[in-house]
Amino acid sequence: MARLKLLVGQWLAQATRKLRNNFYLYLAALLTVFVLIDAGIFHVGENMRQKAFDFMVRSRLVAPEPDPDIVIVDINEASLASMAKDYGRYPWPRQVFGEFLENVKAQRPKAVVFDILFSDADIANPDSDAYFNETIAAADNAFFPFVRLSKDQDPLSAVKPAMIPGVTEKLPGRADPNATLAVILPHFPAAIDSGRTGFNNIDPDKDGIVREYGLYRDDYGWKVPSLALSVGRALGYSVPETPDVLINWRGKPFTYRYVTFSEVLLDMTSREKKRPQNEFEGKIVIIGSTAPSLFDLKATPMARVYPGVEILATAIDNVRHGDYLHVWRGALSYVLFSLLLIWLTAAAFYRQADRDKLNRIFSSSQIGLIGISYVTINVTNTYIDLSGPILWAIAYFSVAKVYALANDLALQRWLAFGVKMGEGGLRALVMPILVESAEPLGEALLKKLKRRIEMGCKTPNTVDVLKGSQSGIWGLFGDMAVVSWTYAETPEEYGRQAAQDADQLVRQLPSILIDIGLPGDTKVRHTLHPGGLAGDRPLANQWRGLFARAVIKLEYEGENRPGE
Repeated sequence: MARLKLLVGQWLAQATRKLRNNFYLYLAALLTVFVLIDAGIFHVGENMRQKAFDFMVRSRLVAPEPDPDIVIVDINEASLASMAKDYGRYPWPRQVFGEFLENVKAQRPKAVVFDILFSDADIANPDSDAYFNETIAAADNAFFPFVRLSKDQDPLSAVKPAMIPGVTEKLPGRADPNATLAVILPHFPAAIDSGRTGFNNIDPDKDGIVREYGLYRDDYGWKVPSLALSVGRALGYSVPETPDVLINWRGKPFTYRYVTFSEVLLDMTSREKKRPQNEFEGKIVIIGSTAPSLFDLKATPMARVYPGVEILATAIDNVRHGDYLHVWRGALSYVLFSLLLIWLTAAAFYRQADRDKLNRIFSSSQIGLIGISYVTINVTNTYIDLSGPILWAIAYFSVAKVYALANDLALQRWLAFGVKMGEGGLRALVMPILVESAEPLGEALLKKLKRRIEMGCKTPNTVDVLKGSQSGIWGLFGDMAVVSWTYAETPEEYGRQAAQDADQLVRQLPSILIDIGLPGDTKVRHTLHPGGLAGDRPLANQWRGLFARAVIKLEYEGENRPGE
């Protein structure tokens, strides 16, 4: 088992020395291929924004205020209970909504938007339906939803787009005149003929969270509007041309002003009015339900349970103010920024940047990029999606760091896989290298020197450094690197290999000093001191003796070699 570990350690050391820093370039090239494949086929990185987006939107310090002119008239559980004694269980006769529309119209609201689908006739109350239809016909600012069914059902439908007022050709002459749409339209002709209709489908993302609102659908060249788009058109708002917008949430549920439907209707139809008679003047009044029993609740970034009527209110609010969110993303920006982060990190590893400093810079840069996304979504209506590029950078950094640590272990493998005591004598070759410069080299340069010496050697060794910034007598030893080879006394080939490795290192020293950034006139002194290690004596004492003799030899027998 020990021999297997030794063989594995030798193979790893040889591999790392052969690859050297080129591994970091190969890794960057590999991740570049992965990024391009993902951008062209899988789109995983581009679509990673959801969770980060949800957290940032939910945690905003600065969020737009809900429009005070948007009021939600809520059919809540209190309304269902209060009206049950007179009208029975929901759905109520349409006369209820006719009375509400007729009374609220007298207060001159800007718009009355029903977030209720009146899809079927009330067979038990035909007069109630007729009354509601007449009330709709008399109102010029009432809006009604329809449901757009799956396109798979379009061939089964007899409804052509041109038959729905408000549905227009996206490009004149380009729409299919024979296309049919599977839709559930309002039962009331007055609602359809008004042209103030729109679909109220709210489609969540694949994870079930509602983040976007569809302003219109492009079906066979026909522009089918949503309810929010129809309201925006009728009120003269500047409506965006994009089919989907990212909702700029105003806050958690019940951020808008809510009033209870039963309370409002009771006051409207009573002789003694307690509520202000101009309560809805100039308002956009939305009638919908938050009652859990009516199942109009969705999951959003703001809450797992969010009223569907408030999603509609937020969409209308966004259309009115044009402040829906924009996302800085897309295949090109995703690829370019991902590759920029990957190759910048690769350059730092390849140039052997100080690892402690690199860890700090990398960590702070990733936090900084996340901070940029968070700040922009607080102070602007733009979300800068950096989640995908950041993930690629972290993936590169993690693999590169593991390789660097494995490389360090491989270069020091003799400590774990050295020759066993009792199986022959041990020999050591100690090479102190003293770099003489006007000022201490500093920790970063010494780490580079240590790394270059490790990578330049082909046989097992250890490299340690003494810093010139040390106080007292130890300052006399810096800036010094000490290279030591430990090998079995037999066979003699081990000793010859260590000596050859040391000679090769001596020849490389001038270029190593220049490569790490030292000036050409830097002086360096070195010497080689061999010695034996006895297995029956403490190794620490023997190593101290070898080091002392090597330093003495360096001082009195070494030669000055400028530029080495």
